[in-house]
Amino acid sequence: MTISEELKSRNFSIYGQWVIVWDNRTGILCVILCFALGIANIFHFDIIILWSVFCFVSSFIILFIEVPLLLRICPTSEHFDRFIRRFETNYMRAGIYGVMSLIQWLSLIRYATSLIACAVVLLFAAAFYLLAGVRGQAFVNSKTLGGQGVAQMIV
Repeated sequence: MTISEELKSRNFSIYGQWVIVWDNRTGILCVILCFALGIANIFHFDIIILWSVFCFVSSFIILFIEVPLLLRICPTSEHFDRFIRRFETNYMRAGIYGVMSLIQWLSLIRYATSLIACAVVLLFAAAFYLLAGVRGQAFVNSKTLGGQGVAQMIV
């Protein structure tokens, strides 16, 4: 299945992985934003450091959730693998993205920073996965970045 076929499938779990406006994966956009803004906000030397470190760590968690091929090629512990494999349904992914978004929204307690961009994009990803779950659509992992077909070829 090509990228355009995946986007035309009307499956919201695919939309959770791909943002139609930018034609890019929401999860991958979250990884890039969380990584970059997590590092950028560490230099505030304030309580914002806590949220920026969590944002930075979230980027790696999202990377392993969205690119299942990494669990096969990266040396990780069995405990970490079990943790990541828990997020294979639409509702679980909506939950993890929602929690990460909520934590970034809580950074507004101190003052507004660029971490709001992470909170918004994480919220969009959570909404797409939740919509897919509510509509009863089966979770479909995009094959473009290591979905079911690619991961099985490695074994």
